[in-house]
This record gives sequence, structure tokens and C-alpha cells, in this order.
Amino acid sequence: MKQAPRKYANYIPIRELHSKEQQLSPFQVYAELRENTPVRYDEHRECWDVFRYEDVQYVLKNPKLFSSERNRASSSMLTTDPPKHKQLRDLVNQAFTPKAIDALAPRIQEITDELLAPHLSVGKMNLIDDLATPLPVIVIAELIGVPASDRREFKHWSDVLVKGARDDSEEAFQALAKEKQQNMQELCAYFTDIMEQRRIEPQDDLISLLLAAEIEGQRLTEEEVVNFCILLLAAGNETTTNLIANAVRILSEQPELQDELREHPDRVVSAVEETLRYYPPIVAIGRVAREAVELGGRMIKPGEQVISWVGAANRDGAQFEHADEFVSNRKPNRHMGFGFGIHFCLGAPLARLEARVVLHTLLERLEQIQLVPETLLEPIQSAFVFGVKEYPIQFHERRL
Repeated sequence: MKQAPRKYANYIPIRELHSKEQQLSPFQVYAELRENTPVRYDEHRECWDVFRYEDVQYVLKNPKLFSSERNRASSSMLTTDPPKHKQLRDLVNQAFTPKAIDALAPRIQEITDELLAPHLSVGKMNLIDDLATPLPVIVIAELIGVPASDRREFKHWSDVLVKGARDDSEEAFQALAKEKQQNMQELCAYFTDIMEQRRIEPQDDLISLLLAAEIEGQRLTEEEVVNFCILLLAAGNETTTNLIANAVRILSEQPELQDELREHPDRVVSAVEETLRYYPPIVAIGRVAREAVELGGRMIKPGEQVISWVGAANRDGAQFEHADEFVSNRKPNRHMGFGFGIHFCLGAPLARLEARVVLHTLLERLEQIQLVPETLLEPIQSAFVFGVKEYPIQFHERRL
């Protein structure tokens, strides 16, 4: 297989998203690309872009045609194909069951209440710094087995894992690659150290469970345990932070939804799903063509990189009625906010649970939630992640 292109595609947005306003709300651009060039090759980024729902789903559900494997020294479930992927996922599932996730609900509620409490009487908070970021960091850290004293460093590593280049220059790309390489070395050393401690003295945490997990006589290697922890750190923290922040952003942009969800609290579950469709935390997913394949009338060659734009597919009118409207009780809702196929996000139940707890709590404790006036939003610099760096809100405390 030809080596996948190394530059640009993973780090900078598509060229049409050249302004901050477009990066903060890229969906009109996605719509034009979906309509005019549903499958196109970008010479600058050296990759294919796919925008229609049907085509995106086809790419993601066919790992035999579109591989997740990368030319890396290490691998995780995100970057392996069957049968290795299934073996990894089956092993990890033993330590990541729905029952285990559901059991976290009281603790997630407790953390949410603790993080929210100092801000209630003030009537203001930075949603991301004060709640949406620390909540998943604390939950994932406790789940993995990271000491509370290491959470700040833990969050820094998480940020670097999903960081994008400051611009599209070769210098910026090289600087980012160097930073990510150092970050990975630090993370591997950190988790290896914890893993060695757990071998001597197992605890009630995910690393201990992963070390003990066995299927058909096989256990995860040390490298696989470390890589899964890194994957959980990146996917579990950043995705959940942006899911929560994007949901509250929608509530503040469409304040009538706040009243609707208070009147119909059972809709919070479907509102979280609609957030994943309407403002998905992950807007694009990369693959590499295994063989020559025709898609949308274009011929993709073996080894070429293919970017599936989930953010565009989730607004495809051929799949969703009133695709550009937020419908809190939308059913069915076959969004691909957590991916699709064998690489569907393993942490989806945890992210959904955290988002539901936060939304229920905010709607119960706060009213008139809105973005602080005159706030200039800054998009996260990542081609694949959709979110903002800060989201300060103001509100009135509800008297229960």
C-alpha cells in the first residue's frame, strides 16, 4: 500500500473555511460542498473529501475498502482493522460494560453539582473551563486510575492530543508534529508507570481491569493497554467537553429550547442526540483507501487518504427532514456524531451520560442561560473537532 500523505489533512480545515465566522458555523459551507462537489480531491491537502450522508456512511462501514490503519509505530482500536480490531474491542468491552457506565451516574451528578455550586450565586461562569472540561477529565481520570494530583497535567496532555496547527505552513506543521511526539512519549511513560504499579497492587480502576481482561486465552499487551488509555484520554475528554459546550451553545442561541426541555425533561435524551447531529463534536473522520474504489463518480486510488465529513452528512436533507433545524425530539435520528460501523465510539455511552446529567442539572438549577454579551468566540484549531475555546455564560439561579 502506498504511504498515506503525511501533511495538512489532519491539521488544517478545508480551504473554504477561511474565516473565523465560517469555522464557528461551517454548515453552510458544508451544504454547498455537499451539493456541488460531494466527492472531491483537494490537491493542497492531498486527500479526498466526502460530504454526502450516503457516501460518508459507505466509507465508514467498509473497513475492507477504507482502512483505519496508519503508518505509526504504535496502534490503538482507532487505527487497526479486523480481525485485530475486534479482538481489542472485545477485550476492552469487558472493562467498559453498560452496567459499569450506568454505575457512574451518581458520581457524575456529584461532580457536576460540586463544579456548579461556586457559580450559582454569582450568575456567571466560563462553561468550558469551569464545568465542561473538568467534568470529563475527573471522570476519565478516576475511571483509568489517575491520581487527583495529576489532573492538570492529564488535561494538558489531552489538549495536545487533539491540537491543530496554528496555520497551514510547513513550519507550523513541523512544530505541531514535534510537540505531539513529545506529548506521546510523556503519556506512554506516565501510563506505563501506573500500569507497573497496578501489576503489583491492582485497584478498582480501568487499568487494573484491562490488565486482567482475557478472551480466548489472550490478554492485552502492555503497549495495547497504554494505547487504549491514551485513546480514552483523547476521545473521552475532548469529545465530551465539546458535546456539553455545543449543547449549551444551542440552548443559548435558541432560548426557547430551554423552556421546552424544562416542560418536557424526558426530551433531554433525544436533545443530546440532536446535538450530536446538529453541532457534532467530531466533524470529520479519516481513512485510507485499501484498493481502487469508485465513489460519487470519482476514482480513488489505493493508499490515498479519504476524509469523511460527518458534519456535512449530519445535515444532509436526503436523510434528515428539516436538516438545518434543531428538533429536540427528532426520531429517528441516524446521525453519525460518534462515527459509524466497527469504529463507532466505544465511549459513546459515557459521553451521553455526562451530557444528560449536565443538561438536566443546568436546566433544573439555572434559567435564562445566555452567552455573555460582547463575547468573541474562538474556534478550536482542529480540522476534525468542532467547538469553541471558551464559552462564558450568564444566568439566573432557579429557586427550587
